[in-house]
Amino acid sequence: MNEMDAHLLIVDDDERIRDLLKKFLMRSGFLVTAARDAAHARRVLSGLDFDLIVLDVMMPGEDGVSLTRALRETHATPILLLTARGETEHRIAGLEAGADDYLAKPFEPKELLLRINAILRRMPDTPLQDVIAKVLHLGPIRYDIERGEMWQGESPVRLTATESQLMKIFSAQPGEPITRAKLVEDLGRDKGQAQERAVDVQITRLRRKIEQDPKQPRYLQTVRGAGYMLAPD
Repeated sequence: MNEMDAHLLIVDDDERIRDLLKKFLMRSGFLVTAARDAAHARRVLSGLDFDLIVLDVMMPGEDGVSLTRALRETHATPILLLTARGETEHRIAGLEAGADDYLAKPFEPKELLLRINAILRRMPDTPLQDVIAKVLHLGPIRYDIERGEMWQGESPVRLTATESQLMKIFSAQPGEPITRAKLVEDLGRDKGQAQERAVDVQITRLRRKIEQDPKQPRYLQTVRGAGYMLAPD
């Protein structure tokens, strides 16, 4: 995806921050729509598709984590959460709910821009023409490597941008363990234990979509001392 073609939705109850973010991101080349709260965002999303949602966690009424969880039932749109510094529990809850990344307030606008572009680059491109697909079988789950699509029977399995990138990484090296540090690097994240823990959360979410028993994974295995490994049939 060309980042400059992307349409972003900004959801923040602080009018000043909302307007500043909208103006900054529009100057950076994005098409931007703003919503003042979760209810407003739901109305906007009912009529428009977006490439990424920037969502404040602390809002009156429905908070950002709850909205993220609800959106994940019907949308695979990447979500970047804005959290107050030190709110570790909100960050973990947000990732577990389906967010792709988070950024602590206060932040430099340039860092927000870098994170948005990194998420958009991780979005799988749609093939321009049909190709002979390579498919991995994970029990009843099929993963089309070329298209970056997952299916269970005739039903598509929705993947977030981060989950799509993880499957791309793992499917390139099936049967080979990949360290958490390498996953962080390949995902384009900053190095560090916090990001490695965030990867653990993403792995847990991905297992819920491909494993019959996520607590005893058969296909996305933990290799002690070596990281994680995809073991297709």
